[in-house]
Amino acid sequence: MSLLVSPPGPGKFLGLGAGGATLAPMIPAPATERVDKWLWAVRLFRTRGLATSACRAGSVAVNGQPAKASREVRAGETVVVRQGLIHRTLAVLGVPRTRVGAKLVAGYCDDRTPPEEFEKARRLPVQQFLARAKGAGRPTKRDRRRLDQLLG
Repeated sequence: MSLLVSPPGPGKFLGLGAGGATLAPMIPAPATERVDKWLWAVRLFRTRGLATSACRAGSVAVNGQPAKASREVRAGETVVVRQGLIHRTLAVLGVPRTRVGAKLVAGYCDDRTPPEEFEKARRLPVQQFLARAKGAGRPTKRDRRRLDQLLG
């Protein structure tokens, strides 16, 4: 059994030689990726479905233009995502093949969110809690008592 010693060129295989082992193809990272998949891969959303929903709701913009979930992103573009009260601004540095670990996220995006956005979220944490879903109707007596207890 011989090992492949020299590094393979693009599109070549890595693995063991004639020993009967399965050879694994080297898959290069893609140059572009769907914006919903990229947002999920760099851990801005817990699931890809949530990222897709944010795109449908108009909470995602690429280079200043509202983005559908299927819009392709590539290195050098700017993505703005509205998450609650915060507008996160990210520069795309690369496109991962799949979801990456938290320590590796910095290699694929640069967070350019101004500090004022995070400060805004710290100042107004209760406002998000008090927001009621559209069509939820009036608060019940129980809801009002809980709000009074919370707000003192």
